[in-house]
Amino acid sequence: MQRNQVRFWIVLALVVGAAVFLRSRSRAESLPMHRELSAFPTRIADWTSREVVISDDIRRILGEGEFLERIYGRSPTEPPIDFLLAYFPTQRTGSSVHSPKNCLPGSGWEPIESSHTALQGPSGKSILVNRYILQRGGSKLLVLYWYQSQGRSVASEYWAKFYLVVDAIGRNRSDGALVRIITAQAPGESIESSQSRAVTFAETTIPILPGFVPE
Repeated sequence: MQRNQVRFWIVLALVVGAAVFLRSRSRAESLPMHRELSAFPTRIADWTSREVVISDDIRRILGEGEFLERIYGRSPTEPPIDFLLAYFPTQRTGSSVHSPKNCLPGSGWEPIESSHTALQGPSGKSILVNRYILQRGGSKLLVLYWYQSQGRSVASEYWAKFYLVVDAIGRNRSDGALVRIITAQAPGESIESSQSRAVTFAETTIPILPGFVPE
């Protein structure tokens, strides 16, 4: 069996197991208090933003949760940052955090590279996140994303599902979030420069997240 097939069946088993477990729980869930996503800062360091209206079709794909998408820019000569925060107060109802890889490709964009990179957390601890590159013609997009839940930042979808079950048992909570950052590669710009921009924005944003994604 190929490696990708093994990974697929592992993920499927985790998703199905988590869904069955969460639906079988009868005890009322402890839903944590958190700030409305609309209160997320419109200015972060020297980036200013404009709101992106998420269509009803996309909301149906995302499921029942709270969603924020903004475009943050700091210079008219530099590609902006497309920031998405998707928070699910509960994942017992069938709606859950899922990988952007399932919905990013489209409109001619094709994945050409998938890896990981490290971010510097506020406590100095390194945070591993997913790094994803899409290409359409001569244009490229650099994507960073990770899963945020109950004080954890993880890259692996497998571990995110594992912690979902652990926290549902131990803390009676199933809330979690996806953080996704996209920036384009400008003409003549290296992908390393695009990544540096995305990483800088991500590291500036990480300390803000706990107020909106409770620990």
